[in-house]
Amino acid sequence: MNNIIEIQGLCKRFGDIQAVQDLNLKVREGELFAFLGINGAGKSTTINIMCGQLGKDQGSVTIDGADLDHNPDHIKRSLGVVFQSSVLDSALTVQDNLESRAALYGIAGQNFKSRLSALARLLDFEDLLKRPVGKLSGGQRRRIDIARALLHQPRILILDEPTTGLDPQTRKLLWNVITDLRKKEQMTVFLTTHYMEEAAEADYVVILDSGKIAAQGTPLELKNTYSGDYITLYGVEEQAVKAMNVEYEAIRDAFRLSVPDTAAATQLILKHPGIFRDYEITKGKMDDVFLQATGKKLEGGAEK
Repeated sequence: MNNIIEIQGLCKRFGDIQAVQDLNLKVREGELFAFLGINGAGKSTTINIMCGQLGKDQGSVTIDGADLDHNPDHIKRSLGVVFQSSVLDSALTVQDNLESRAALYGIAGQNFKSRLSALARLLDFEDLLKRPVGKLSGGQRRRIDIARALLHQPRILILDEPTTGLDPQTRKLLWNVITDLRKKEQMTVFLTTHYMEEAAEADYVVILDSGKIAAQGTPLELKNTYSGDYITLYGVEEQAVKAMNVEYEAIRDAFRLSVPDTAAATQLILKHPGIFRDYEITKGKMDDVFLQATGKKLEGGAEK
């Protein structure tokens, strides 16, 4: 697949703070790319530079074949952006918000009506079109934010903490829509999130720490590098678990053993076949990866 985003040597400083330090990354067309970091790691700074809202100090940014320095208008048309904070006008109705945004892309008349109808069905807000945005719930407003970003059918959708604070039903709806668009339109999704289960579904993950890349790879590669495997063992006495001389913790109705990798788990099972009658092996979680790569825990909140 082709790279639809290429960033090389990107740097941005705010006074004495180096917000982004020699950042290099590539995003393939059609993939779900997760960009992770604690508040202040440089994620939003990078996104604002990509969107042309913030100047860079050095480096190059190429998006959809266009250089940010020479063809920013092409890039703006290629991107749809859902920011952490809603940018909708609370006083206007849903339809008026979307109509005014569509006009900036030359989408009007019947073309706008058709696009609005399609998005309203897709994101389930047909009954909200005449309602002022200020009267919407958080989940309803987020659906309109995403519709706003999709109006001009962008090739790349940037989602900056899109599901923070949403109820599970709305989160599921939004991810079903996004997954469908990726499949049908080969749309690329550039995601920042504090929900590790979302990052675990990504095709590729970059973990940012203090403006620099701390780790990168597929979720499986990262788990194999930064986190071991776990064996959950059922129906045994703690004395038998202790005798194996491995790190473990007691959980409800079971014991969870920590091993370096799947090979080590296999060796342990073969060595103690009488103990391993009822068990399961799982990979470590992305939370474990993040903690090992950065020494920090990823927690919710708006990035400064």
